[in-house]
Amino acid sequence: MADGITIAFGALGQVGQGDLVVFVGDDLQLPATILEAVGQEVADLLTRAAASERFKGKSLTALTLPAPAGLKADRLVVIGLGSDKDRAKIDWPALGGFTASKVSGRTAHLALSWPGITPANAADVALGARLRHYSFDRYKTKKKPEGEEPKLTTLTVMVDDPAAAQAAAKAVDAVAEGVIMARELVNEPPNILHPEEFARRTEVLSEVGVSVEILGPKELSELGMGALLAVAQGSTKEARVVIMRWNGAPDASDPPIAFIGKGVCFDSGGISIKSAGGMEDMKGDMGGAACVVGTMHALAARKARVNVIGAIGIVENMPDGDAQRPGDIVTSMSGQTIEIINTDAEGRLVLADVIWHVQGAYKPKFMIDLATLTGAIIVALGQDIAGLFSNDDDLAAKLTAAGEATGEAVWRMPLIPAYDKAIDSKFADMKNSGGRHGGAATAASFIKRYVNDVPWAHLDIAGVAMSSSSSEINRSWGAGWGVRLLDRLVRDNYEG
Repeated sequence: MADGITIAFGALGQVGQGDLVVFVGDDLQLPATILEAVGQEVADLLTRAAASERFKGKSLTALTLPAPAGLKADRLVVIGLGSDKDRAKIDWPALGGFTASKVSGRTAHLALSWPGITPANAADVALGARLRHYSFDRYKTKKKPEGEEPKLTTLTVMVDDPAAAQAAAKAVDAVAEGVIMARELVNEPPNILHPEEFARRTEVLSEVGVSVEILGPKELSELGMGALLAVAQGSTKEARVVIMRWNGAPDASDPPIAFIGKGVCFDSGGISIKSAGGMEDMKGDMGGAACVVGTMHALAARKARVNVIGAIGIVENMPDGDAQRPGDIVTSMSGQTIEIINTDAEGRLVLADVIWHVQGAYKPKFMIDLATLTGAIIVALGQDIAGLFSNDDDLAAKLTAAGEATGEAVWRMPLIPAYDKAIDSKFADMKNSGGRHGGAATAASFIKRYVNDVPWAHLDIAGVAMSSSSSEINRSWGAGWGVRLLDRLVRDNYEG
């Protein structure tokens, strides 16, 4: 994988070259198991250095001791866990990410032994370290100057029960791989990751047991996906829809759950062209589709006991002589007609046809779509929380709980008749834009018109999928947001 780091689990013991990481609370006392491993001389050195550097052991703070006397390690890194109250609510992936940012050698050993720490906690620390270490530099031809390039290649997490931690990490590794897969897709430039190439890359999922079906323009036309094809008609790059299936439930006939992603590989805005400033970021307008692909990998690689459909509509929105125009009326797969008011409101057209196809062909228990859909959601919620719209209170509550558990937070937004009325058209069944006011909500109302009696949630991830706020586990422009959220949703609620 692109993180370039090898993580293993080992027993507590004396460490050779590299960094040794230990953890302390605000009393600065090493746990007995660690003290036995490093010796009292090191503990005394820590106490003196902490006093000198005014290190208090507060949560997510660090103290570094180079060439510590009494240890073969090159550096001793002390990470604070804070008070008893702090330790009761540790974000384990964040702790792993913070720790990974403080080590500097090629090899590091984490002495992770503390009362109450479970194998799952250790696996999550490893997850955070791996995600923090990820970087996308495929197209850089010059290396960073000496001292600036990340050096860590091997991380050993030393715990009381390495076998149990390793077993817990197996499923976590699958999730990490899914997040990184999504990040890779979002970070790729649009001249490389056009619709045909995006579709081709999904075929790698067959290696973990996912069946992949790629539909081209002929098949999409036969299905009647006129809304999706209207978006794509201004580009020389042909549209694709990819249907991914994972059958992991004990009962193969159990109805699947469905994740649906918007995949606009580049969004110029079409005839309603965007301003030049920041347009390069529109290579990330396929963050929803990337999340679906990463989630399918995560679920299949960890052998999730659930049946899942992943469906993505992949297009490029460009302004050539064949592009759709404001004023055009197009017919969606549902038969409903759409007046095009703004060709930059294109993602909802893609989702409309894919959602209609999925609910008709696969009869899912519920559907969740993810899309970098509106700038309005960024105005409303910023770049730390995704907007959640839903027709089902139970599904919305489960998504909210999964967001709280993973830190990929969602906030439920309203869907009221006034928003639906805003997209009524004088000339067609609806129009594709309700104007600036309530833009995220009217966009969600548009999508809702293509949902029948199926529990459904729409996640507007425009603020969190790309160029989002950095965190302890992410320093990448493409965040891979949503993979951990959806995996947790499935794990907590839907596995047989």
